[in-house]
Parts: sequence; C-alpha cells; structure tokens
Amino acid sequence: MPTSPASASSAPDVPVVGPRQPCPCGSGKRYKACHGKEAARESVRLVTRPFEGLAGEPDWVALREVVPAATAPLRLRESGDQQVSVATVLPMAWPAYVRADGHVFVALQVQGGSGDPSRDLAAALLRALDAEPGTPVPPEGLPGPGPRLQDLLDVDAPLEVTVHDGFGFWMPAEGEDAPEVEAALAGEGLRAAIDRANAAATPTVRLVSVQAAYWCRMGEREHLRWALPEDEEALLDGLARLRAAGEDGVGTGTRLLGTFRAHGLLVPVWDIPLGTGADAVEDAAAEFRARLDAALASKEPLSAAERKARASLQGRQLTLR
Repeated sequence: MPTSPASASSAPDVPVVGPRQPCPCGSGKRYKACHGKEAARESVRLVTRPFEGLAGEPDWVALREVVPAATAPLRLRESGDQQVSVATVLPMAWPAYVRADGHVFVALQVQGGSGDPSRDLAAALLRALDAEPGTPVPPEGLPGPGPRLQDLLDVDAPLEVTVHDGFGFWMPAEGEDAPEVEAALAGEGLRAAIDRANAAATPTVRLVSVQAAYWCRMGEREHLRWALPEDEEALLDGLARLRAAGEDGVGTGTRLLGTFRAHGLLVPVWDIPLGTGADAVEDAAAEFRARLDAALASKEPLSAAERKARASLQGRQLTLR
C-alpha cells in the first residue's frame, strides 16, 4: 500500500536542537534520545509513492528519474505573485535556487535525501522562498518532520512540463546572474556550467498524445520511457496480456525491454529503431494506450501464455530508489 505520512511532527511545539543538546521539552534527556527520535525515524522511513496526490504524479516520477532538462511551473497554496518552478536538475545539484530575476526553482534530481522526496523538496522550497534573488540554496542535513509538497502546492493544478534542449533556463532572461551564484560555482561561471551540462544532456522529447511518455536518443539507440499511473499488479497483468498477443510494441520494429519501478509506479521501456524519432511514435503510443486500457479492463484469468509473459516481465524488473 502507498505510504502517505502526515506532514507534521507529533510534537510540533518542541523545537529542533542539536542531537547532543538537552531536549527542549524538559525531560533532562539529550534531544537525540528524546524528541529527536521521531525526527530520526522520519528521515529514514521510505515513502513508496512520495508524489501520490499531486496532479501529474507520473510526470513527477519521470522528471525525477529519466528526463535530463525540464521545468514545470508550480502553483502554491499561498503564493501571491511569486514565480516558482520545479526543475529536473540545477547547477552543482543544488536543491533549489533563486535566479537574479526572483524566479524560484526547486530541483527533483539531487544527491542524498531522506526516504521521502516530497518532504525533501518541500524543505528546499521553503528555504528558497525565504532566500534573496540570486541566491543558491545548497544542500544541508535531512529535514526531519515538516510539510510535504502536498501541503504547500495546489494539488489540483496540472503539471505543465516543458522539456528543454539544454539548461539555459538556469540563466535569467536578461543574461546575467548575481555574484553569489557565480561565487558558489567556484569561479566557473553560470554560462560555463550551462555549456558543460548541455554537453552531457540526452536528447529527450515528451510525447503529446499520451501522458508522461518520453522519447530519448542515447548514443546509437532510441528508447521510449513511459511512467504509468496504474496499480503495479494490474498493470503487469495488462502488459502480460499484450505481450502474449504480440501487441506490446509502440510501432513497427519496437520492443518492450522491460520495466523499472520508481517511486511506486512502473516505467516500461521500449527499444525503438534508430532514426525513428519522437514524432513517428506519437500515433503508435496512443494506439498502445488504447490496447492497454482494453487489457486492463479484462476480467478473464491469465492464460498459460500470459502467465509466462508476466513472469518474464517481472524477471527483468528493476527498482530505483
């Protein structure tokens, strides 16, 4: 079952202090042996579907795991006219930063973190909202109990993803950033950091005919990686029915390589003939979605061939954490 933890600590009136300091509750114990235990438990507890409840959950997962350069505007519950966006990655793997023009970015692809990326992102977002324009928000320790994205965002606002050719969105429109950002980049300069990141980016296109499907070219190969929202067990049954019927492709010459599990969702991956391109996959992806819907609606027990296909899919399944 998905885990959706409460956003607040069990003792919100007890402030956080250093682990070896006396607990503010007056127990006479060190904080780490008293109310700090709850914070420690929260920091390691795995939330299997951290983006559950947010509009566009499959796209949140895709931006976190497979898309190199993309952004999407966010609507806060209490935002005023503040511009806020989620980004796949930011310079130096910062959790967040405020461009010189005041636009706040919070990053999905970061190093480390707790067992709840939603809580980590919320903590970074709150820090960024308090920061001055032109200020990077560097990594810090695990955030402990507190609000999650689901508490801060308008969860009904659609996630409108823009995939970029590179990381030029790091730079304000006027082409300059604050000295604090340049200094945090250890003298490299933001333009140089953008050029270096662009050189390593995988060409990627988000399909428009279906949700959360991303074509990419990796060297001499093309792939389609598609985050699907359905329950894993039902989805495996549906994919198995299509595989047994020889209908699990997304166009001529394509092959379903397998699936990986990320943040509670399955992401099937197809190999596509080199030179196909994203546009040529659009209609085939929509047709596959219709076949999958029909397979998911079937109430018939799996046949022997379908059970074999299901076992094959499960045998090549990976889990990303």
